[in-house]
Amino acid sequence: MKHSKIGFVTGLAAEARLLRKTDFMVAVGGGTPEGAFRAAQELVANGAQALVSFGLAGGLRPGMLPGTILVPTAVFEGVRTYTCDSKLMELLGGSTGRPILAGHRIAATAGDKALLYRRNRADAVDLESGSIARVAEARGISFAVLRAVADPAERGLPPAALAGLKDDGGIDLPRVLFSVLRHPGQIPQLLEVAKDAAGARKALVERVGRFQ
Repeated sequence: MKHSKIGFVTGLAAEARLLRKTDFMVAVGGGTPEGAFRAAQELVANGAQALVSFGLAGGLRPGMLPGTILVPTAVFEGVRTYTCDSKLMELLGGSTGRPILAGHRIAATAGDKALLYRRNRADAVDLESGSIARVAEARGISFAVLRAVADPAERGLPPAALAGLKDDGGIDLPRVLFSVLRHPGQIPQLLEVAKDAAGARKALVERVGRFQ
């Protein structure tokens, strides 16, 4: 399949920019299940013949380091399992052999992540893959996931990291700054989160570089 017929849905505008030198179709969902659903529908309406959920994920399996690349075999969403397309997984660098979980809210604490892992045994969780998989299934087209772990299972997220996104997938800086001003003690942890997210994006850039 031509790259120009494969649609990538990202949560963040920054993630979409990682794909700017490729021939893939790209749409930004804004980091929510609803936004990802709309972005996937838009890509299919514009001619996409396959969909890829792309970006960062929260680690669930203990011991996975930030920057770990995931090409999961399936997406778990509630009682549903969406199997990823084998040819599309090969294009993305090959399956990493385990599923990913479709979340509907951010797993903010290490305890949240541990509970999700005990229930699902998925490598990681993200907010977009379930919606994108549903669109692909409804339209009868192939689907896969390419994600990088941004925060490990053993670590929670500081309040500023949960401050939210704009609808266009940009960071809501005023809300982040307001959170930091209210809770300045979170700054060291916030810097660690930023460093790990940068490492995860670097890993995605390296993987995307193989497609060009």
